[in-house]
Amino acid sequence: MTFPAWLPGLLGFLTAVGPISTDMYLPAFPAIEAALGGVPGTAQMTLAAWFAGLAVGQITQGTLADRYGRRGPLLVGTAVYTLATVGCAVAPDPVSLSVCRLVSAFGGSASMVIPRAIVRDLADGHAAARLMSRLMLVMGAAPILAPTVGSVVLAFAGWQAIFWVCAGYGAMCCVLVWWLLPDTLPATRRVKLGLDGQLQRYGSILGERSFITHALVGGFVTFSFFAYLSGSPGVFEEVYHLGPAGYGGLFGCCAAGLIVCSQLNPVLVGRFGAGRVLNASVRVMLAANGSLLVLAFVRPAHWIWVALPIFVSISTNGFNTPNAAVGALSRHQAHAGSASALMGTLQFALGAVSGLLVGLASDGTVRPMAGLMFIGALSANIFDACRPKR
Repeated sequence: MTFPAWLPGLLGFLTAVGPISTDMYLPAFPAIEAALGGVPGTAQMTLAAWFAGLAVGQITQGTLADRYGRRGPLLVGTAVYTLATVGCAVAPDPVSLSVCRLVSAFGGSASMVIPRAIVRDLADGHAAARLMSRLMLVMGAAPILAPTVGSVVLAFAGWQAIFWVCAGYGAMCCVLVWWLLPDTLPATRRVKLGLDGQLQRYGSILGERSFITHALVGGFVTFSFFAYLSGSPGVFEEVYHLGPAGYGGLFGCCAAGLIVCSQLNPVLVGRFGAGRVLNASVRVMLAANGSLLVLAFVRPAHWIWVALPIFVSISTNGFNTPNAAVGALSRHQAHAGSASALMGTLQFALGAVSGLLVGLASDGTVRPMAGLMFIGALSANIFDACRPKR
């Protein structure tokens, strides 16, 4: 299927709702806890609510996308996200903020699961990996810019303004979907299943070995990544006393490494194959996270020693994420929306657990974040060893 040259850019812009909504408010964690009277770890709980909403929302959005096409559910989802994000901006307490984050994630999940299904509508194999990497180039700018923008907004307008900026981004996404996005799922290929039929479809997808192993590799990569997202503000701003601007710069460097790797990915996949690239990258991630765990107990005096293995670990996601997704969806063209939704639900459910555990285990050291990142990397390697080799 042919598609406009600008379509990957639009899909990346839509998918960036996730990292923007996650990363922009990370530097504001201490300010949110101070303003809303929360105990240490309260901000991490609002992040866990966001991840939980993404997990529940994605499985719903995938079903809707297979039944009604790609465009309509995206329009509704981005509108819900925008309105709920306005609610975050005016939330008076941590509970209200968490509820609004949950609802905004439910709507925003459409912008994360449906673009992956559109990629599968358009391409497979090496072509899909190349297209997925182009999406990551566009959406990868969000993690670089979001914490820095969040720090600037926090300095001049307070933490509530961060959510107003996110709401504006959501409104822009809604307009772009309405104005530009074609529907890549023809009416003849849409599936109208009842609850029993949909559950049977999910069971069939979960029973397919290539899907479940690739999805679990991606899920535990996400577990590790979200441990970093939830734990890094406390580690670098409170343990090592980096200001919000310094933390934003460090976060941007890690995101830049991810982008570079995502753009190298099509070249390496073309030469070695997606499976071998995925296998090598999860091993590198395990080595980096193992080094971080050792350093967490050594407790180095300077933050750079903690940042270096984190940089390597996050950079490998430029290989891990697209190749795990392509492997999981490869055999499911007929119901790419459902398969993409299941994969996203699994990933973000693990991410929600990771974020919750970081908040509960927070002890003013690097150890909770490092330990959970290591568990995620080890689990990803175990399931990588179980996946069928091609």
